[in-house]
Amino acid sequence: MLRYSIKKYICVHFTHSFFIMQNIKVAVDAVVFGYHQNQLHVLLIQQKFGSSQPYWALPGGLVRDDEALIDAVKRELSEETNLVVNYLEQLYTFGDDINRDSRNRVVSVAYFALIDSNGLEIKADTDAENVQWFPVKEIPHLAFDHNQIIDLAFLRLKAKLSYQPIGFDLLPNPFLFSELENLYCIILEKEIDRRNFRKKMLSFGIIEETEIISHQKSGRPAKLFLFNQQKYSQLTQEGFHFEIKFA
Repeated sequence: MLRYSIKKYICVHFTHSFFIMQNIKVAVDAVVFGYHQNQLHVLLIQQKFGSSQPYWALPGGLVRDDEALIDAVKRELSEETNLVVNYLEQLYTFGDDINRDSRNRVVSVAYFALIDSNGLEIKADTDAENVQWFPVKEIPHLAFDHNQIIDLAFLRLKAKLSYQPIGFDLLPNPFLFSELENLYCIILEKEIDRRNFRKKMLSFGIIEETEIISHQKSGRPAKLFLFNQQKYSQLTQEGFHFEIKFA
């Protein structure tokens, strides 16, 4: 009798579990940072579905059944903005708010990317009506929780700069050292000790001074620098000890 009861419990429990159907969709969103005109920008797309008003949002969309997350975010960026990015880092998974998307229960895996936005051709496609760079200080009210995603991505970028020299993907190669200094000041929102910063950057060997002279519209002519990706990758594996001093 006891054996029969156990079998019956297992059968009922299994049947109940079997018929619990999930209806959760998985999406990816991308925070793409670009740097031009001495400002940090974020790439946004304008979407329109049905009769609703167009709204600004991050590039992204649903993940296909046979698709890896990283492939999904690269595909969405290519389809919606015409961009191919080299630096992509997984940021966070957003799904605690079950009503973050009024259309479906959607869990989004967010990524952030760094890219040299100077001279890039961006083009809206698929379900995007428009695509545009926005200064991080002038982000409009976005769809879903995308403002929250951008805020977290900016905090991650800011934190990483304080212990690891990144951001070279935001600059042209070659670049002026003053451009690198200004980039750090803008992201960290503080004035750095420029003399100490230059000394420390050069000591790593990840940037190399060239004999190419840049004739700026304002200021004195200055030599351009090249980023050494091989040396940077080596030091990344070994570990950086990078501390920024502020003015």
